[in-house]
Amino acid sequence: MTLPAATLRLEHRHTGEVLELRRYREDGVPLLEIRGSLPAHSMGPPLHIHFLEDEEGLVRAGTLSAVVGGRRVDAGPGQSVQLPRGIPHRWWNEGDTELAFVGRARPVEDLDQYLQAVFEVMNASPAGRPSLFYIAHLSLRHRRTQAVLLMPRAVQAVLFPLVVALGTLLGRYRGTDWPGCPARCTGAPEKHFPAESV
Repeated sequence: MTLPAATLRLEHRHTGEVLELRRYREDGVPLLEIRGSLPAHSMGPPLHIHFLEDEEGLVRAGTLSAVVGGRRVDAGPGQSVQLPRGIPHRWWNEGDTELAFVGRARPVEDLDQYLQAVFEVMNASPAGRPSLFYIAHLSLRHRRTQAVLLMPRAVQAVLFPLVVALGTLLGRYRGTDWPGCPARCTGAPEKHFPAESV
């Protein structure tokens, strides 16, 4: 099933990951609908945490492999994966076919805005080498809700403000034409009908 055009579509130029995002409400609670795909033998995001949002997903095709709180999980078509808030996790596709999934984050805080900024920064950088200026800026903006665990959070807490201060002095954040700029990363549109069950 293809979503109507009013979605936020993100494409990662290095990995081929595609996400389609849309907000909606269920019993007054804001949720984020997530549909995605990842080519065969591709890595998804690095180890990360969502502090306020629970994620759940249903595999439509292929196999999703994940590490959730240090435990490996593999899910095939029709199987679901739970990614609870506060638990470090990462996922990938080590299979021979494309992975397709549908899921949601509940209650959504800023995951859509964060992902939009991450994809912009990654797409503007050489593969595997995102600009520290832009990663530091988006990490500081979302530090209460999201974290990537490539370096200890205590190191990030000291290093990232220094990097952002230097980036500000160098003019890296002038205007709105820089990767991950918050003025452009406004998140997914909201729809007014129920999402597909996960």
